[in-house]
Amino acid sequence: MASTILIFLLSLLISASADSNFIQKTCKLTKHYDLCLSSLKSNSTSASVDAKGLALIMIGVGTANATATSTYLSSQSLSSASNDTVLKRVLKECADKYSFAGDALQDSAQYLASENYDYVAVDVTAAADYPNACHNAFKRFPGLVYPPKIARRDRGLKEICDVILGILEHIAW
Repeated sequence: MASTILIFLLSLLISASADSNFIQKTCKLTKHYDLCLSSLKSNSTSASVDAKGLALIMIGVGTANATATSTYLSSQSLSSASNDTVLKRVLKECADKYSFAGDALQDSAQYLASENYDYVAVDVTAAADYPNACHNAFKRFPGLVYPPKIARRDRGLKEICDVILGILEHIAW
């Protein structure tokens, strides 16, 4: 009986190790290994899915990021201490762009489920580009400074999308 339990525990350990190795190997295929690894390891389902499942988890991470950033920017535009209508308008535009990014990522999840990988790539690429539209909105008004906090959020979403595309590259082809 004790040997049966020991064999069972060892098989669980080997299985968990194999799943962890799969995640590491998959993340090595992306541009942002550390981001990929930490995001996937923080999700309890990642140990039991294939590469398509890992991509879906990262799409969820990206969607959450875009939604949180849109909410943050909306709150900034509503609660801006200044009466700067230009800043408020640009923040609102940025909030909309991040909302569109979240929508594109949600669409990409549907395309992933139906294995329409080209459309997944198009939507993820679009989601990665929406932060550029936000940055460009600030550039249109020379007096406005692009806030470092938004720049960090921009980089974060772009890097998440890079990870998704890196995983997708090895699923689709």
